[in-house]
Amino acid sequence: MLRAIAVRYDITFDGRGPVTGVMSPVSPNFFLVGAPKAGTTSLYHYLRQHPQIYMSPIKEPNYFASEIRIDNFCEGMRDRARRDVEALREYLNGPMSELRFGGMISEWDDYLKLFQHARGARAIGEASACYLWSRTAAANIFAKVPEARIIVILRNPADRAFSNYWHGVNEGVSRISFRQTIEGNLHRKSEQFDILYPFLEFGFYYEQVRRYLDVFGRDQVRIYLFEDEYRKREQQMLAEIFDFLGVDRRFTPDMSERRLESQVPQSLAVSYLLKRYGLWERLRSLCPEFLRQPLKALVFKRESAVMEAGDREFLGGLLLSAPLAATRTHPLAFSDGDHLALAG
Repeated sequence: MLRAIAVRYDITFDGRGPVTGVMSPVSPNFFLVGAPKAGTTSLYHYLRQHPQIYMSPIKEPNYFASEIRIDNFCEGMRDRARRDVEALREYLNGPMSELRFGGMISEWDDYLKLFQHARGARAIGEASACYLWSRTAAANIFAKVPEARIIVILRNPADRAFSNYWHGVNEGVSRISFRQTIEGNLHRKSEQFDILYPFLEFGFYYEQVRRYLDVFGRDQVRIYLFEDEYRKREQQMLAEIFDFLGVDRRFTPDMSERRLESQVPQSLAVSYLLKRYGLWERLRSLCPEFLRQPLKALVFKRESAVMEAGDREFLGGLLLSAPLAATRTHPLAFSDGDHLALAG
């Protein structure tokens, strides 16, 4: 009874009796671990709408991926990474009332700040899409939260890479073609983070998924395919995830807004200059409302990006280019009915 009361009212005990007013830190109990460009941003927003779920106000805090640290970035990206860390520090020391995308949190106390407003939530989570790729994240999560539940979304690795490429173009970090990006990734000589790494590696799913199944066991891991569950039975997938997290499965989030959809520029070079140096946002802010759509039409194409047949064929030789492809040599086999798990 005393323990139940202590949990309900945040009372902790020392050796002499109760000490009130000491708030034990809250940590997450589930993780959306990837893959990148497989719908994790939309799913993050759907989950955070549920009244029984609390999501970290930062998507991609990256705490458990030991690789995501400043020293592992290429020299050309370190200054930007340092500025981001400084901005992140200010954010963590503030009210965190606005959502933030991306961060490099390396200290446990800083990480726990993300969940300081989570009391009362039945499911507490965060989404860092690089955790699936990371060689360290699964073991690091288990060391802190061994009972954690893990959600994985996989996407055809060729389509995933193509979407990843256009995201880089839209962010102003790339001005080369998709084929050049692939070939640059294949011939790189360093594993420091830059626009060429990691890239294809995010789609080598076999060993990535195996790590989580080996560490957490199948009962704590749910795996869904972007092409099947996400595109064809999204509401049913969400109900299954809500069940998995122990919250009301009947809740229906607003799914009308699509997140991080890429735009195709008329010119890679022009788009790079506009996005890289913040000129696009400046132009939009100065442009009258009635001219914004014509301005957008000058810079971006109306149609969506479509992968060239030659590029898909080229990737097919590298990734086996099937919806369940995993590494250059290992396709995945899935089974297990309602949710997906590795066979064998």
